[in-house]
Amino acid sequence: MLNKLIKKRKGLDEADEASLLEEKVPDHIAIIMDGNGRWAKQRGMPRVAGHREGMSVIRSIVQAGSRLGVKTMTLYAFSTENWKRPRTEVDFLMRLPERFLSVELPKMMEDNVIVRITGDVHKLPQYTQDAVHRAVHETSGNTGMILNFALNYGSRSEILDAFHAMYEDVEAGVIAKEDVSEALVSDYLMTNGLREPDLLIRTSGEKRLSNFMLWQLAYSEFWFTDVLWPDFTPEHLKEAIEAYQQRQRRYGGV
Repeated sequence: MLNKLIKKRKGLDEADEASLLEEKVPDHIAIIMDGNGRWAKQRGMPRVAGHREGMSVIRSIVQAGSRLGVKTMTLYAFSTENWKRPRTEVDFLMRLPERFLSVELPKMMEDNVIVRITGDVHKLPQYTQDAVHRAVHETSGNTGMILNFALNYGSRSEILDAFHAMYEDVEAGVIAKEDVSEALVSDYLMTNGLREPDLLIRTSGEKRLSNFMLWQLAYSEFWFTDVLWPDFTPEHLKEAIEAYQQRQRRYGGV
């Protein structure tokens, strides 16, 4: 029983992977990693302990997704609303990218992962900016799965910024008003160049988007789980993908 639990924590076995690969795996999975604070509270620990544990989960999920053929994984790491949290928690969260990437960057290079950042990075502390810019630069030559961190990201501000930029380009004659379309709006968003997510996963039992990729998730499939993010395993990822494979995506048709 213990060995089985250990295997489940580490990831999927070959039979699990093979069965999933026989079906269509979503190209882009977006994840709202929720429940770190509650995980810590349940154990009588400070909230930052939950964030630390949640960070350790990322690598196993990224590796499992990459093995299964997921081409892009977007992780909601820090929202524009998270600045409202206690200062000590925010300071800890701002240090997490530096700590995570210092350990994981060599491993991501081995796994051929491409790191990308979506969000207003310029408003982050300089040490956070340095860490993420280094990761983006050093993995830019890789050709594997894109690991996209949504960091200091808020979808409403992203959409407003896109509209302002389009307005300025119309005024400057770069584009015509008649050129504005859904495809053009997508080109002005921070996720330009990425496919829209096929599947959204949110942990911890909450069932809302929390200002996350409101435009991009218009036709995504949603999968919610009560599992808190620090307890999320590759087996749960497999469960979400299997649920996705059972759905028919009609995009408004029949």
